[in-house]
Amino acid sequence: MKFAFPDLGIVLDGIRPLIDGAVPPHGDPILHSDSIAWPLDRGRAVLEIERGDPLWLRFRLEAVDGPVDSLGLRFERITGVNRYLRNGYQSWDGSFFVEPGTPVGDGPPAKAPTLGFAMTALLPEAREGAVVLGFARNDRFQGRFRFGGTRAAPTIDVETLWDRVAHDGSVEAEPLVLFEGHAVEESLRRWSRILVAESPLSPRVPDRRITGWCSWYNLYAAIDEPAILDHLTAATEFRDRHQVPLDVFQIDDGFTPEMGDWLEVKPQFPRGMAPLLADIRAAGFTPGLWIAPFMVGNRSRLFRDHPDWVVRDRTTGGPLAQMTFYGEFRWHKRSEEYYILDITHPDAAAYIRNVFRTWSREWNVGYFKTDFMLFGSEHGPDRAHWHEEGLSRIAIWRRMAALIREEIGEALWLGCGCPLWASVGYVDAVRIGRDVGVTWDGEYSAASLLRDQPTRNHAAGLLWQADPDCVLLRDRFHHLNYDQVRTLALFAGLSGGVVMTSDKLDQIPEERARLFAALLAEPIRGCDFPELGRESDLIVQEARLGSGARLINRINIGERPLTLASETVPILPHSSRLSDRIGTLA
Repeated sequence: MKFAFPDLGIVLDGIRPLIDGAVPPHGDPILHSDSIAWPLDRGRAVLEIERGDPLWLRFRLEAVDGPVDSLGLRFERITGVNRYLRNGYQSWDGSFFVEPGTPVGDGPPAKAPTLGFAMTALLPEAREGAVVLGFARNDRFQGRFRFGGTRAAPTIDVETLWDRVAHDGSVEAEPLVLFEGHAVEESLRRWSRILVAESPLSPRVPDRRITGWCSWYNLYAAIDEPAILDHLTAATEFRDRHQVPLDVFQIDDGFTPEMGDWLEVKPQFPRGMAPLLADIRAAGFTPGLWIAPFMVGNRSRLFRDHPDWVVRDRTTGGPLAQMTFYGEFRWHKRSEEYYILDITHPDAAAYIRNVFRTWSREWNVGYFKTDFMLFGSEHGPDRAHWHEEGLSRIAIWRRMAALIREEIGEALWLGCGCPLWASVGYVDAVRIGRDVGVTWDGEYSAASLLRDQPTRNHAAGLLWQADPDCVLLRDRFHHLNYDQVRTLALFAGLSGGVVMTSDKLDQIPEERARLFAALLAEPIRGCDFPELGRESDLIVQEARLGSGARLINRINIGERPLTLASETVPILPHSSRLSDRIGTLA
């Protein structure tokens, strides 16, 4: 049995069962029009196919013994694929198109071009469109794609990470959908709509864009009360002078002594946080705070008093160190290691619940930026020993998510370093790329935004509001020229999602102040990337304006000028051109 898409020239064939990452010994498959069954040494593996558009693929194991780490399907013979979408799992691991046969590379496994999650889009050779293969649910288990083979003979493993959850002999993978489309982004958007329909919780998508100011990308960890109040004055004056929506004023990392000690405040904030947040609210802003609820530093009071509240490493027996800093760079903390709060431990759960309850009800925080949320979903039971065993990594992560939402009520919640697909129904917005940087290229740079916003845009406005991260406006202390600053500001601002900056708003050049004000004032209902998937140095972004009109933004991300067929003046490298003037967007 094979799945053929003749309009696109793509065929998926050679289907085999997978258990724990390998094809198990099995007998000859028993084929029916709507199913395949493989006899196993004990029990059998069954793939049921629900015909229609999309195709639904439901795979299960019957009469299986013992724990199961993962189960799924291998497609051993695939033809007609030019590139595939390697879809990252969380904010920072990236989504990008890859040629079959691309080597794994020497980077972190989570960023390998051969490892993806949730879904993939297979692009055909010399034709437009895509075949999408994706999980219909992501709220119970993590869905993984492993791409292998060669350029001429690619393979794909599609697995549900069962994580040794107890079973009665029957283990069912998360359902898969398979369909084709003649436009890449619209095909991906169709997958997002399926997620909406299948999600047990309705997505939370704010009616208006989240706008505001965040302390991190200007002050970083060097914050104190006078600096925050100074920036608050500047933000207030900017908002009132330009008469624009600037709703949130958020204090980022730097006010707590150690990760995990979330109710303690550094001496640089002598009044504590509640009075300062009250000042922010009195100025007409929604006060926001940063927190990393899964993180526990080894020098924190929390770990010293409650070492049993962190996840243990099955290999060493000690705390599982998710992140380490053994050299000079330790942020602004003293901890060398960062552990994972064990949300399955009743006392640890009660503690973090009290933190969010205090922040919400006593400190009156109205905007929560939760960071490093990947800590709760990275490891399965082969590595992580949780207080309560028998839960999948996604069930554990969503236990924290449910707790947070219960305590913060209807407050705004931005997930950063966050699982993109398991967060549906809990978060209002999600960071879709790496932290904004001060260069055009590199790990922390414009490259992440320009890559990840287009490939994740299909979920924006459907699953959550997309956060492209803060807009850089200042004219010092970075390596970007004016065209690059303007290009990135337009690109982020026209996306229709979160629009924030960290710069001191009474110190930015006047033309950049006007640009930022125009981006805040113009109602953007979302955007499209109609040429997504094409191999080109030109990004075409179509912003949908509140009036119903469309504004086309063309961006040259290459190193040479690009001349469009309809124009004579080229678009210079690292710059953009708008199709029209909207207010002061020029």
